[in-house]
Amino acid sequence: MLLIYTHKITPRLTYTMKQVFTRILGIEIGFTTKVEDFIKHKNEKITYTKQPLQNEFFVRSHDLLFEQGINDVDINVMSWDNVPCFFFAGERSSLPFDIFAASFYLISRYEEYLPHVKDAHGRFPSKGSLAYEHKFLERPVVDIWAMKLFVILKERFPGLVQGPRKYKFLSLIDVTTSHCYANRGVIRGAAGFLLDLGTFRIKRLIERIAVGLNIKKDPYDNFATLIEWHKKLKINSIFFFQFANYSKYDKNVSTNSINFRSLIKYIGDYSTVALAASYSSFNDVELLKNEKHNLEDVVNRPVNYSRMRYNRVDVPETYRNLIAAEFTDDFTMGYSYQIGFRAGTCTPFQFYDIPLEVQQPIKVFPFVLHDYALREIHKKKELERRMDAIYNEIKLVKGTFISIFSNELLGSDHTFDWKEVYHQLITKYHV
Repeated sequence: MLLIYTHKITPRLTYTMKQVFTRILGIEIGFTTKVEDFIKHKNEKITYTKQPLQNEFFVRSHDLLFEQGINDVDINVMSWDNVPCFFFAGERSSLPFDIFAASFYLISRYEEYLPHVKDAHGRFPSKGSLAYEHKFLERPVVDIWAMKLFVILKERFPGLVQGPRKYKFLSLIDVTTSHCYANRGVIRGAAGFLLDLGTFRIKRLIERIAVGLNIKKDPYDNFATLIEWHKKLKINSIFFFQFANYSKYDKNVSTNSINFRSLIKYIGDYSTVALAASYSSFNDVELLKNEKHNLEDVVNRPVNYSRMRYNRVDVPETYRNLIAAEFTDDFTMGYSYQIGFRAGTCTPFQFYDIPLEVQQPIKVFPFVLHDYALREIHKKKELERRMDAIYNEIKLVKGTFISIFSNELLGSDHTFDWKEVYHQLITKYHV
């Protein structure tokens, strides 16, 4: 066991140290504020405080892990062996930067509590983040810092062993619109027909008629193909179904549709089924609970995983609502239109509620790649280069690569053959 001496044990400190040492590095740790216990400890140990005790492994602490609430934080991003880092620790420290305070700043989403201008959907803007500003959004710096820390600790303590950690790939499929034309009912089908006719969208009109006459398969109905690919490559996947009433931003088929319910049950036989929470449930806990309950009635099992519509996360309220609705895992942490690590990590983490100063019982799985972001890239080679770069970063730290594609985009022909792009991605990056 690695013992950590500090002048004060706080919830922030224990949360961060467990994320870095236990969850990322697989190292068992303990804490003490007693100098005599620290001196008596014969195994690996470090000091995390303002001044070293003797000549031990010492990391000079920033104040962030010993404060409460949100305060103005002075950040100066510099380089540590070509890795961006902040919270300079001084020359006496065994590490040039306090990577623990920096890790907490990123994974707690500290900056999202600070004053900022939200976008049209109430989201924190990616371009307002520290990582975007200093060009390290596409690097899982928290994991990189942890690996660098282990190398340095290993030099001091040759017997220190890192726990098992393997690269993982997880494919998330968003099903907020299961079908483009089919299963939409007579009224919505007729309205769509008249709209296509009135706006002279002849291609859609022909396709709509062909689907209606069962001459052609609905373009969004690619579920059998996805299941086949996932089975062949042994892909770990989760299908997020929207199960909500029709609204301005929620336009799936009716939850009463027998075909739609049969589709969900079919997917549930081969993959995990989860809830794509509706736009309307963002700040309505009771609606969120109802959507969860109704989806559970279809699959006849608990639905514990969630994703918020349009990746809307408002910390800490969003996670408090998800906890109240009894979700255990959330997959919304990421940016819709930017490739990268919103929380600076490719390792799942428990959500830390800063106003309450407590680790909450919901695990956050940060995604790195959203199909909306890929649609912003218009050249195939550039698309492949960006995806390769992300894969290499995650593979290097043995993290978790989480991608998000919608069956809607996979059934479209905008810019690329998106099914081909997706198949290439899962084939290349699942191992």
